Formats: sequence, C-alpha cells, structure tokens
Amino acid sequence: MPYESKSELPSGVKDNLPAHAQDIYKEAFNSAWDQYEDPEERRGDSDREETAHRVAWAAVKQRYEKGEDGEWRRKE
Repeated sequence: MPYESKSELPSGVKDNLPAHAQDIYKEAFNSAWDQYEDPEERRGDSDREETAHRVAWAAVKQRYEKGEDGEWRRKE
C-alpha cells in the first residue's frame, strides 16, 4: 500500500513530523515497499508493511531527531 501523497500517511506521521520529514518518510516507505516484496528479503517474521514502516522511520531518524519537548527537528 504505497502512499500517493502525504495526506495518506498515518496520523502518527502527519501529526508529528515536519513537512520535509513527511516527504522522507513517504519516499522511504514506498521504496521499501517495492524492495521488500519478497518475504525472503525481510528479517524475521516481519510482514511487508511493517518492514516498510521500519525503513521509513529509520530514514527520518537519519536527518531528524525528537527534542526533549517532543517536537521533531533537523539534526545539526
């Protein structure tokens, strides 16, 4: 279930991440969705969607971090 637009992202993503981080999430999710179609490409028993969400969050966390106030900011 790749995402066509940011408006389709899960509320936990839309309601918390800045716009650029949402773009990163969407693109990483869609890429991982395609890449991990074959179950043998995934680790453990993770399904395709779970794997894509993990990859997407990892991509966001490379460029953004959650501050002590709970807000997501670009890493310096």
